[in-house]
Amino acid sequence: MILSDRDIVRALEDGRIVIDPMPDLATQLGSVSIDFCLGCTFMVFEHSRHSFIDPRQPQSIGDAMRTIEVEGDDPFMMQPGDFALASTVETLELPDDLLGRLEGRSSIARLGITVHSTAAVFEPGWIGTATMELSNLGRMPVALYPGMRICSFSFQTVSSPVMTPYRAKPNNKYAGQITPRASRLAEEGRQQETSASSSNGLEPSGMVAMR
Repeated sequence: MILSDRDIVRALEDGRIVIDPMPDLATQLGSVSIDFCLGCTFMVFEHSRHSFIDPRQPQSIGDAMRTIEVEGDDPFMMQPGDFALASTVETLELPDDLLGRLEGRSSIARLGITVHSTAAVFEPGWIGTATMELSNLGRMPVALYPGMRICSFSFQTVSSPVMTPYRAKPNNKYAGQITPRASRLAEEGRQQETSASSSNGLEPSGMVAMR
C-alpha cells in the first residue's frame, strides 16, 4: 500500500518517517509523495585522466572521481552526455516496515535530466541522504541549482517489519551517508573472497583458520 499525503503527514508527525530538515509541506508535499531538494556536493568522473574503471579495484573507482562543491547561487552545469552523483539536502530515516521509492520530477525530466539509473528503492531501515545518479540525456547543457526540488519520495508498506533493517545489515554500503558516495562494488568481491576462503578453512590471507 502506498501512503497518501495524509498518511505521510501522520508518519512525519508520529516520527515513523524522519526527514531532516523538515520539508515545507506547502510546496513539497504531493498527493502520494514528498519532494526532496538538491544538495551542493557533486561527484564526477574524470574521464580525461582515466582510460577505464575496474569495479574490482576500489582505488580505481575512487581515483576516477572528483568532488565538486557548488557555492552560493552558482549552478552545477550538466553537459550533454554528462553523468554525476549528487545527494539530497534532506536526510531520510525509514522504519522497519516502510520502503521509500525515489523518482525524478517530471519538470526536471522534461529538460532531459534523469535523477536515477537504477537506485530507486530505499529499503526499510534506511538512514542517510539519497545519492542520485544524474544524467543529461538532452543535447543542451542544463543548469542545476542547489536547493531546487530535484526528486520525490513515495512510501510503501511491506507485509511485515523486515527481519534485518538496512541500517543493521553488517555489509550495508551506504547507510548513514551525508554526501554522495562513490560505488563500493569492489567490496562485494572482497566479501566473496572472504566467504570462499572461510568455507575452505582458510583466512583471506591464506592462513589456516584457527578455531
